[in-house]
Amino acid sequence: MGNVKFLFIGTYFGIVLTKAQVISWYKIRNMFFFREPDLYLIIGSAVLVGMLSIMLIRKFHPRTLAGEPLQIPGKPLTPGTYLGGFLFGLGWFITGTCPGPIYAQIGSGEFWALFTLAGALLGAYAFAWMKPKLP
Repeated sequence: MGNVKFLFIGTYFGIVLTKAQVISWYKIRNMFFFREPDLYLIIGSAVLVGMLSIMLIRKFHPRTLAGEPLQIPGKPLTPGTYLGGFLFGLGWFITGTCPGPIYAQIGSGEFWALFTLAGALLGAYAFAWMKPKLP
């Protein structure tokens, strides 16, 4: 019963994404063709909030609700990071969505989003299977 709050938060997130029209395949495709600048503002504000949050976490060293120190470890940039970023962006361009809005697209009746979800799950399982073999 304690996980029901996550269902409500996810539902709210999906409604916000739908009302903001950021789940629209056409708007996302137009963003990549530089025809939808409002989506860049949304993404930019999310990046800014993330950067500020990480800076504050590193400065003030907060603790979790369980009392453990909250830490964000660094991650080195490798050629795999760039390749993964390129593949992520290519998939985003082709499908018109990134992992967050897939469920909102399905919930709003976008039948093709089921294929996107299947591809995302297949990619995640393929990565988990190949991870021990990667450098």
